[in-house]
Amino acid sequence: MKVEIINQPYSGEYQEKIYDIESVWNSKFWSWIKMTNKDLEIVGQFRGSSKEVKCSDPLNEIIVLTSDFIYRLEGNNFEIIEAERQPQYHDLEVSPNGDFILHDYYNIYRMNGEFSKMINIEGPVQMDDIKFIKWENNKLYFEFEEIGNWEEKRLMYLDTSTWKIQQL
Repeated sequence: MKVEIINQPYSGEYQEKIYDIESVWNSKFWSWIKMTNKDLEIVGQFRGSSKEVKCSDPLNEIIVLTSDFIYRLEGNNFEIIEAERQPQYHDLEVSPNGDFILHDYYNIYRMNGEFSKMINIEGPVQMDDIKFIKWENNKLYFEFEEIGNWEEKRLMYLDTSTWKIQQL
């Protein structure tokens, strides 16, 4: 399975599907995501400016993160499993074992089957302005500012074999 954020395609260039959820709070912005599996290639048009898209082969699922919504899709037919209005999440990663990891400004979350069952991963200090940086094996490195000590960025990592945040 492969997913990527693309620019708006020319009409007829791909098989297209619109993923829109009606809400009075919807923005006027759209994202286009090219999704490919062994049987199908589709470009999905999603409500909101694109933030990130990731697929999990072990779970056979796709998460699309936009400024308006977070969408969870089935990997075989790209149908919506669930969607949630979400102005809070800022970034998305997928662990080597296929678990989805998200963050807002202050917390890192592991998805536990569905959006309503997110697990907050506690850090050793209060964090602000979290940014994922890179993967090294099972470790996701990220930077942040410690609440109350905004003078410098700090670096830690999330060990996805233990699901603990560790200091360097």
